[in-house]
Amino acid sequence: MSAPVQAAYSYCEAVTGQQARNFAYGIRLLPYEKRQAMSALYAFSRRVDDIGDGELDPGTKHARLEETRELLGRIRDNAVDEDDTDPVAVALADAARRFPLPLGGLDELIDGVLMDVRSATYETWDDLKTYCRCVAGAIGRLSLGVFGTDAGAPGAERAAEYADTLGLALQLTNILRDVREDAGNGRTYLPADDLAKFGCSAGFHRATPPPGADFAGLVHFEVRRARALFAEGYRLLPLLDRRSGACVAAMAGIYRRLLDRIERDPEAVLRGRVSLPGHEKAYVAVRGLSGLDTRYISRRTARGRA
Repeated sequence: MSAPVQAAYSYCEAVTGQQARNFAYGIRLLPYEKRQAMSALYAFSRRVDDIGDGELDPGTKHARLEETRELLGRIRDNAVDEDDTDPVAVALADAARRFPLPLGGLDELIDGVLMDVRSATYETWDDLKTYCRCVAGAIGRLSLGVFGTDAGAPGAERAAEYADTLGLALQLTNILRDVREDAGNGRTYLPADDLAKFGCSAGFHRATPPPGADFAGLVHFEVRRARALFAEGYRLLPLLDRRSGACVAAMAGIYRRLLDRIERDPEAVLRGRVSLPGHEKAYVAVRGLSGLDTRYISRRTARGRA
């Protein structure tokens, strides 16, 4: 690996370590080249997210996102040189040469962030799924390009579907965790149908639920939906090699434990950001490396086929 490419990856790894602690915690379980590629994917995705979340006016955001789409086109066309001044582009271009990355997934991410720029709202779960598939399911499918699958494993042809579904589970967990922060930014992601059903259409602008709302009922309803998505998405684990499976199990395990905390105390998400202490993350990583989740899913899947 040339010095400019190595420097580009180092930059992306620094961005990942500073901005995505849960993600960085999971990918440290990967071999070095895969960890580098995942850092490049994260750094590009982070750039897209930062444009959408920034203070620019909507028109400027739209223009910046389309410029980023043009950069993605250059990467796709292998038109980024090693000495390019953009380290994220250099690293992602190298990763795309090393791994079969479905770069169209990053176009989907840009489309999803453009929904945010337009302040889109979602009437139904099917509407929200479209958004989640853009901003999270697509990242799951891109990550699968780095992980690879065992082509001979039963169900390997559905690996991309499982990766997409796991991305939805992670994103729905994020949405639940961030309802207060998103409300402060003028965004509501939970489906309007669900909010109305539980008397929460007034939004989440305070540290207590709206008067008369069944906020706990809403949260428990969405938690059940997320758990069903996790159960389906976890079928990916037996299709991966040991270290890739450990990475996925660690990242997904952290979010499943966040979901447990949210379920136990729904109003915690209105009081502050729910997170896990370091020792719990370490336990999840060890569990992932041990293969416990993979073996459990393999046995359950085998029983389902019997």
